[in-house]
Amino acid sequence: MIDLTRKLTHGFPTWPGDTPFTFQATMQIQNGDTVNVGMFSTTTHLGTHLDAPYHYSDQGARLGEIPLDLLIGPCLVLDARGHQQLPASLLDGLENLPERVAFFTGQPAEWTTFPTEFSFFSPELIDLLGARGVKMLVTDAPSVDHLTSKDLPAHQACLRNNILILEGVNLTETEFKTYELICLPLNLADADGAPARAIFRAL
Repeated sequence: MIDLTRKLTHGFPTWPGDTPFTFQATMQIQNGDTVNVGMFSTTTHLGTHLDAPYHYSDQGARLGEIPLDLLIGPCLVLDARGHQQLPASLLDGLENLPERVAFFTGQPAEWTTFPTEFSFFSPELIDLLGARGVKMLVTDAPSVDHLTSKDLPAHQACLRNNILILEGVNLTETEFKTYELICLPLNLADADGAPARAIFRAL
């Protein structure tokens, strides 16, 4: 079993301008309280997180409308290093893709600062994934679009192809093969996304 989830600690870096992540104790046994209790504040797009289509379309499904069976099942990991924009040619020679495909672009296991330089997806690649039956796209990058994008062409390509997006996973311990993906976001029914615990299990 491989944990793909980025570890969240106080001050974990978030998208520039988004809500910072904070965690602090509100009750502590060492201070005379009966129990230890903490509180946290964060964006819904923190670290390893699932985008609901509502994130990039008012007509898109909210988090609670996403079927769980789309979030569990075989997932192929591809080596996508060496590309600023991931091309459709990454699928050359591949047949019978599973419904979930993960792209290792070279992001490190830990983010001490927010990665402003990362690989993003060409709409042509996403359209090809959709044509070949892929239902979920997984990336180690913080977004499928580049940092300064305003029209979000990769997100919009996922929308028209009904492809879910799992961003910010840690793929440094994986091999380039097929695993079983288990991705369970927080059950924020009406949300535009949520942090998720994501793991691979060997098939």
